[in-house]
Parts: sequence; C-alpha cells; structure tokens
Amino acid sequence: MARADSAGAAPDTTDAPDATAQVLARAAMNAMEAVGGYAAGVYLRSPTTGLLLMAVFTGLPLQLFRPWWRMQVNRPYPVAEAYRSGQAVYLPDAESAMRRFPQLTAGLPFPFGSLYEPVTSGTERFGVLVVLREATPGIPVGTADRERLRGAAEQLAADLTALAAAGARTLWEGDPVGVPAPPPDAGAEGARRAADRLAQAVLSLDREGRIGYVNTAAEDLLGLDGPHLRGRLLWEALPWLGHPAYEDHFRAGFMSGEPVHFPARRGRHAPGQWLSVDLYPAADGVTLTLGTSAKPAYAPESRDGPDVGADADVDTDMDAYADLDASADEASALYRPVALAIALTEAVTARQVSAVVTEELLPAFGGRQLAIYLLDERHLHLAWETGFPQGFLDRFDGVSLDVRLPGVETLTTGRPLFFESMQHLAAAYPGIPLDADVGARAFLPLIASGRPVGSCILGFDSPRGFSPEDRTVLTALAGLIAQALARARRYDSEVELARGLQSALLPHRLPVREHVDTVGRYLPGTQGMDVGGDWYDVVETGTGLLALVIGDVQGHGVAAAATMGQLRSAVRAFALSGSTPAQVVSGTNQLLIDLDPGQFASCCYMLLDPASGSVTAARAGHPQPLLRHPDGRTEVLDLAGGVVLGIDQEASYPVTELRLTTGSVLALYTDGLVEKPGLDIDVGVERLRTALAAARPSPLTETADRLISEAGNTADRPDDIALLLASRTGGDP
Repeated sequence: MARADSAGAAPDTTDAPDATAQVLARAAMNAMEAVGGYAAGVYLRSPTTGLLLMAVFTGLPLQLFRPWWRMQVNRPYPVAEAYRSGQAVYLPDAESAMRRFPQLTAGLPFPFGSLYEPVTSGTERFGVLVVLREATPGIPVGTADRERLRGAAEQLAADLTALAAAGARTLWEGDPVGVPAPPPDAGAEGARRAADRLAQAVLSLDREGRIGYVNTAAEDLLGLDGPHLRGRLLWEALPWLGHPAYEDHFRAGFMSGEPVHFPARRGRHAPGQWLSVDLYPAADGVTLTLGTSAKPAYAPESRDGPDVGADADVDTDMDAYADLDASADEASALYRPVALAIALTEAVTARQVSAVVTEELLPAFGGRQLAIYLLDERHLHLAWETGFPQGFLDRFDGVSLDVRLPGVETLTTGRPLFFESMQHLAAAYPGIPLDADVGARAFLPLIASGRPVGSCILGFDSPRGFSPEDRTVLTALAGLIAQALARARRYDSEVELARGLQSALLPHRLPVREHVDTVGRYLPGTQGMDVGGDWYDVVETGTGLLALVIGDVQGHGVAAAATMGQLRSAVRAFALSGSTPAQVVSGTNQLLIDLDPGQFASCCYMLLDPASGSVTAARAGHPQPLLRHPDGRTEVLDLAGGVVLGIDQEASYPVTELRLTTGSVLALYTDGLVEKPGLDIDVGVERLRTALAAARPSPLTETADRLISEAGNTADRPDDIALLLASRTGGDP
C-alpha cells in the first residue's frame, strides 16, 4: 500500500502502485468540490481490528494532521462515530463540534466546518469520507450538500467493491498519501513586479503549503533563490519552520481563515535571528510574510526559583524552546502538550487519566516511575502508582498538608520541584525515605482553575538534568492532568447518580407466568460514561397477554438513563391500556419527539400469548431477535420494522406475526452484545446465534449467563448490554 515518504512530504499518488490510492484520491477531490470544501480525505479500515487509518488527504498540509492519521473506532471522534453508527456526522461550526465532540475541538480549536460520510456497501463498511470547509455558524448543513456528499460516498463504495472483486486490497496500511493540488500559479507579471518592490519578504503558498511565488526581499532574507523555493513544501524548503512549536500556528492559519502572527527563530545559518511570521489565508492559498524581529517578550516564566534571574530565564528558556538546529530525532522526541491534551479529553475516570499519563507522558521524557496523589479533606491519598517498589508509597498515603514532603510542598506552594539526582532530593529533605540510590525526581502540583487537585511524581532511573524547556512543558502538562482529574471527579459523581437511576428503572423482578419463563440481564459499558440507555421489560397487560420489550436510547449517562425511564414508563402505560404493538411503538415514537427533539432510540415490542404461543411484534430500528426451535435449530427472525424512535413523526411500524412452539426460546438483545469495534455487526449476530443454538434451553438462567458471559469478561466494552430471553414451557403444542 502507498506510503508517505520519511520526510513527511506528501507524495504524488501517481507514484502509488496501488489502484486503491487512485480511487480514493479521486473520491476526495470530487467530494471536496461537491460541497465547497477546502480539504478532504478518506479513512479506511486497517488490518488491525478496530483501527482506522487516514488513507488519502488533499487540500491542506498533510504533516499538520499527523496526530489524526490513526483513529480507533471506539474513540469519541466524529470519524469513529460515523464509522461505528453507519450514520453521517455533520458539524457546521465550532459550537456544534464542541457540543458533540469536545475532543476534536481540543486538538483543533479553530472555526471550521466538517462533514463525515460513512463509506458502506450493504453490510460492508469500508471507512469514512471526510470534508473540511469554512464554518457556517448557526446554519446547518443543507440537504443538497448532504445528498452530494452521500452520492460521493456511494460512488466510492461502489468503486471499492469493484476493486475488492478484482482482488485489490481495501484495507489500508502505512501512512496517508497526500493528493497534490494543481501547481501553484506564480501570478501575473505586474503583480510580481509590485511585490518585488516591497521591502518585506513575501511568499505565496497553496492550500497544501507548497510555495508558488517568492519576492526579491524573501530571496535576500533567506539567502535562497526563487527556483530553489518554488514548488516545494514550505517545511522542506525552510525546515526551521517545521519545528513542532509552530505547528498549531500553521493549523490555525490554514483551517480558521483568520490571520495568524507568531515569532520564529532561524537555525544554524542565522544564529540568534528572530523573524516575525504572518499568515494571511484565503480560499485559494496563504500569503506568508517574514520580517526581522527582536527576541519575543513573552519568554516562559521561570520555574527554577529565586536564584535564577529574569534575564537568564528569557535567554535560556527561549533558546531551549526554539533550538531549531536539533536533529529530527530530537524534534520528534519533543513532547507536545496538544498530544496529551487530546488523549486526556478521552479519559473520564481518574484511573483512565492516570493510564494516559503513564502511556503518553512517561515515555516522552524517559521516565519509569509515576505516582498520582489526590487531595481530599486536606490529606493526599495515593490514586495511582507504577514503577515504584511494591508497598513503598503506602507510608505516604493519606499524609496531611502540614507534613514536610516534596509531594505536599509542591501542591501547597504551587511550584514544581525538580531534583536531578537522589542525592539532591535527600539533601533538600533530610531523612526522607528513598526508593532508590540512583535516579532523578520531579514533583508537579496538580492545580485546576486555581483549585488544588493533588500532586504528581515522575521518577527516572538515572540522574538527569531538567532543561528550562522540560520544566516549562512539564508544568503545563501538570495543569492539563489536573483539569482532567477534576473532570474525572465530576464524572464519578455523575456515574453514581446514573447507576442509581439505572438500577431504580430496570425491573428488579420479572413476572412469573404459567407456560412462559423470562430472564433478563444487563451489563454497563466499561468505557466512558458506563451507564447507558439500554433497557428491557416484561409487562402483564391484564388481558392474559405478556409484552416483551427491549430498547436502546442513544448516549450514556444520566440523560440517557432518564430518557430510558420515560420510554419504559410510556411503553408500560400503552401496554396496560390494551394498545396493539403498532400503537405502542407509534405512541412511544411521538412521545420521544415531544420530550426531546434530536434524541432517538431503538425498540422491539412483542406481544405473546403464553397459552397459544402466538406473537405479534413491531420493531423500530432495533436488531432482529433470535429464535431457537425445540430441535436446536436457531434463526435470525425477519421482523418488519420502521425507523428508530424520535426521528419521523409520521413513521409507521408494521406488525409481524409468528408462533412460539413449546420448548422454543426467544432472544431479544441490544447491539452492545453483538457489536465490536472493527467487526461487522452481522459477525456478532452470527456468533450469538451459534451460542444460543449450542446452549441448553433449560434452565433459562444458565442460557442467559452463557450468552452474556463473553461480553461480561471483556474489560474494554464501549457500550452497555441488555438481554431478554423468553422460553415457552407449556400450553398448546
């Protein structure tokens, strides 16, 4: 499969040996043009289960989007959401993106619109087609644009299907391919002469960052002639502008459409020279100007203590921060706060926050030990540790804020403490227990919005210095960690509320009826807000019939649980009133639209006569139930159905009739039981069908436990699960 070259430049797709790259490039260009976008790309499935890879991208500099080249399908990002749900995601502006996908906005805090269309053919999910365009605040994506983008995705799906039939691979491996725009236009001769008269250096870039025009002042300032610069990516021609410290500025300029200004320092060939960089973006490109500048006045604040003067802070911090002569390895090792910020926005529990810090922060700085303490009632309690000798930190668990320890003093003073060797630590705190004789330690205060949260300890196996840049970055990252932990505490409170609400709303006991056994099971998810809107119920209608209900409200948390409770109550009320299945589902649909426009839910409602085994069923966008016959033969039922609840006020829900013979088992379930990231839902349904066929039909409780056991043993479960089994044990044959 085609790959980007090692320097990060966007290769021409004509060099790609794979016909798939050509198809994807054409689809991205067509989609971008169809909806007036300025950039587009395609994500495809990879050989790694649950992982999408950006395959092609056009319209913007590819290297600026490296953090988003890989996308786990269970992540809370619009690309993953579109792939998982099979539904398009339209974000017309920053407000809608922040409301639905704050993680996206945290990494790309600029005003832009984005559209995500799943690329599917039947049950085959190939990936997602993405278009970026200018924001339209308060104006939703129009019907015409939606249809055009859907048409582009359908055409791409058809092309990929044809490629797959011809033996080509439709799984992507490696880095994305950059689709080049047409060669940049140097402009009219008169405009060139006018720009050449300017004393200010001017460069014209296309939307991918490729240099089109360079005026005479720019050639003189940079010491490079126009032919050496024109046609090359800016960061190839001027590698000192490729420093990670400047990436956010370029992202802002290329994506927001607003002018961006920042200082940059040239490298080895112009030591100490600072330039002012100005970006002026437009739909067809970006004008970049350069001017000589004094050293910036906003040098990072010193964290070294009173013995370091202000002037030294400016010189040392800025020199370290802007040392653009570092090798490529050193530049890649520089840890950018935005990467940790993106990962932290996905962590919602204190344990997940700590795991992110372990996985992201420690390797970036070569650390081996980590401890996180949280403040509660003026005492610090150990919340997470890794790398320390077993039991060593127990002696510090629960220490009061009046104890003289570095982990306490870093929080009470708000100042980080850095010890380049264990001897330095022992000298600063005589008598303190040490876990090692050799190493270095950093103690960071965790403070969010001015409120103390706790403290963080980073440990290193060997002595090491902490440069001004290290200290500045680590201090900034500690603030991000503190914010994430503060959010996690709020989450924990909401989880407890949601769990209590969920427990109160799910039935604690199912009716006991002659000729029928029923068993229900519920498992919360293990990712994010782990209490959701799945529910099941069995209702005695008062006419001798038994209503079997299962449903799934979109979302998780208190809101989903509350909506679930309202829908469950509505279904029970309709059932007790003697309504038909079609009336029950239609009435619940209308209620949901009235209660919460924009919220939706799936549902399956079956009315069973225990004596005769006759069943009438109505389905609203819910997975098809399974039926195990007495001889063990198990089938996926084909119930007629309508759209999910909450979408269409005029929706109708046809009824299907069937019959349960004595000894048969009916299984109703939510998609969390059969859906796994990266796998088609049909695979999960078939696995469940096979398990039900192999299970003993009695006792029914053992059957339920067997069907749900695999999911229950999965630590990484993104969705909650509801299961309802009904077995006919007697009555008419």
